[in-house]
Amino acid sequence: MKAIFWDGDAVSLDSSYSLPVSGQDTAIVKVHLAGICSTDLQIFKGYMQFRGVPGHEFVGSVSQGPKEWLDKRVVGEINFGCGKCEFCARDLTRHCSNRTVMGILNADGAFAEYVAVPVENLHPVPGSISDEQAVFTEPLAAAFEILRQIQISTGDEILILGDGKLGNLCAQVLRLTGAKVTALGRHQNKLDLIKRTGVRTMLLNDWRPCLFDVVVEATGSAAGLELAISAVRPRGTLVLKSTIAAAHQVSLAMVVINEINLVGSRCGVFPDALEALAANHVSVAPLIEQVYPLEHGIEAIQHAERRGARKILLRP
Repeated sequence: MKAIFWDGDAVSLDSSYSLPVSGQDTAIVKVHLAGICSTDLQIFKGYMQFRGVPGHEFVGSVSQGPKEWLDKRVVGEINFGCGKCEFCARDLTRHCSNRTVMGILNADGAFAEYVAVPVENLHPVPGSISDEQAVFTEPLAAAFEILRQIQISTGDEILILGDGKLGNLCAQVLRLTGAKVTALGRHQNKLDLIKRTGVRTMLLNDWRPCLFDVVVEATGSAAGLELAISAVRPRGTLVLKSTIAAAHQVSLAMVVINEINLVGSRCGVFPDALEALAANHVSVAPLIEQVYPLEHGIEAIQHAERRGARKILLRP
């Protein structure tokens, strides 16, 4: 099969990559669309020291596996737990110490014609959701994870720091709570997309120091953390969403002085995201900038790396 391969130094297109193998508990999914996200770009900078086929945002159809899943259109959660440890027993497979993670940690991902996914990780996609919407399920679930981790009240003032794809989705999800959401970013065109969803926006160049009950740091850069800390009210909450290869170099004194609640936030469960997409509670189609065939995957990655680029998709 064709697959995009990362060897630690360069990205290449492999036209004869080994097909994944199905098993009793594993399905083979024919990939319809895969999304290039900021984490993938960080992998190419050394994040997680991953080697293999990247990609963890996908929608596809089951080509091999249990007969009840055959030909079903699916998305899949990306953390593959051992099923035996205390975290797996508590339905926290994303924290399993023996886990693999699709396209990120010791498991090939979705920048390929086919990808192997544990059956228990699969979720059927309702017919009302298009492939172009469904491919956003994973990052949208990550946005909804915030609501499972912290309590947000109507009237809370929330700052989304970052106007990229994840920042956009976080802004839309948190707006559903009735909170007062502001998105702060560098790119007017991206902020315009967020503004269309009913969220207040502000250019970083126009920023004047002010404080919020909750700040979500989703800049995808090391520089965002210092600004995020400075924008949280005493005893407020800072939610960290960025996963980057670079090291943070910032004083945490104000976290202690202002008694800030610091919350790391990563993956989320998929039902919340699928329900929101089916009900059109969030808008994702405007985030798509271009779809490339898999054969042009290297060009697609280069496009995704451009400053200001929106979502770039691969179609095997």
